[in-house]
Amino acid sequence: MTDRTIRPFHLAFPVDDLEAARGFYKGVLGCGEGRSSPDWVDFDFHGHQIVAHLAPQECGGAATSAVDGHGVPVRHFGLVMAMDDWQGTADRLTEAGIKFVIEPYVRFKDQPGEQATMFFTDPAGNAIELKSFRDMNQLFAK
Repeated sequence: MTDRTIRPFHLAFPVDDLEAARGFYKGVLGCGEGRSSPDWVDFDFHGHQIVAHLAPQECGGAATSAVDGHGVPVRHFGLVMAMDDWQGTADRLTEAGIKFVIEPYVRFKDQPGEQATMFFTDPAGNAIELKSFRDMNQLFAK
């Protein structure tokens, strides 16, 4: 039997401005700040450790892939949230004037894996997806 305990993931990603990253991850997304140095900063991303590393040469545009009629950024990270949290975050981001890559909507409606999703980028261009499933048992549905 596989241990289904979800453990925090760790993700490191490039940014071109640590103060802009702090403003976005702390101020807009509400992430707590952990350790930092002049070259990186840790954030608490809903219990997961993400680390913004100052690496301007690594920042840039991302390729997209067609999914459900949208150009989904191929390189992205994100979370699967409870629907109430997802909707509250969508509302908060909309009110904050965040420019969405893909506006909040329901994808795969009435199909296996129906999910609410949204895509946006941080100030360095890193794509983030937040999603929620109508039925969490459909997370890996075919």
